Amino acid sequence: MATFSGSGLTCLRGENLVFRDLDFTVAGGGALVLVGPNGSGKSSLLRMLAGLLGPAAGTLTWDGEAVTDEPDEHHARLHYVGHHDCVKPILTVAENLAFWARLHGSAATSEDRLERALHSLDVGHLRDVPGRFLSAGQKRRVNLARVVAVPAPLWLLDEPATALDRASVGRLNDAIAAHRAAGGLVVVSTHQDLGLDDPTILDLADFPPGPAPGVAI
Repeated sequence: MATFSGSGLTCLRGENLVFRDLDFTVAGGGALVLVGPNGSGKSSLLRMLAGLLGPAAGTLTWDGEAVTDEPDEHHARLHYVGHHDCVKPILTVAENLAFWARLHGSAATSEDRLERALHSLDVGHLRDVPGRFLSAGQKRRVNLARVVAVPAPLWLLDEPATALDRASVGRLNDAIAAHRAAGGLVVVSTHQDLGLDDPTILDLADFPPGPAPGVAI
């Protein structure tokens, strides 16, 4: 199974040092849960893992190979869900999922798989509804359904339970459990207990900012 690791990761936000010397490893079937107070760098770390933010120091590796060696390959192996729900208002729910599938290079994603994704987050009854008519919770569920619609081994989820009711959190947990059972990896930031099975907890409060060798602050 695949292994995703970080070593000595240091994050700068502007001229401010957010965290330093952070290490982690998550293997296939595993879940890494990021916790910590606001401003501790959970979202910044997820963006770093997604290749959207470069570390000021340290390395990220996939099966021992630096992800910077093949950045396009790394991007193709992951789904990243941030704070904003990127639902196009003029497209229906089904059209949004099909759009994301094509964007991820999976134009051949089957209709059956799209339907399973819709129903996994209980938005199947909204398949023909334009995005502009969705509530905040419905948009979040549609945004999460896209990670189910197109296979990718690495899921990076930033506060995925935002705006979700208890039943929807349960469906999200079922989707994560199925992904892990198939050998997938999940890294998730959260302020609440999502009830994941046997996760590894990474508390960013354990990596407080301080002088970072070789980094100008």
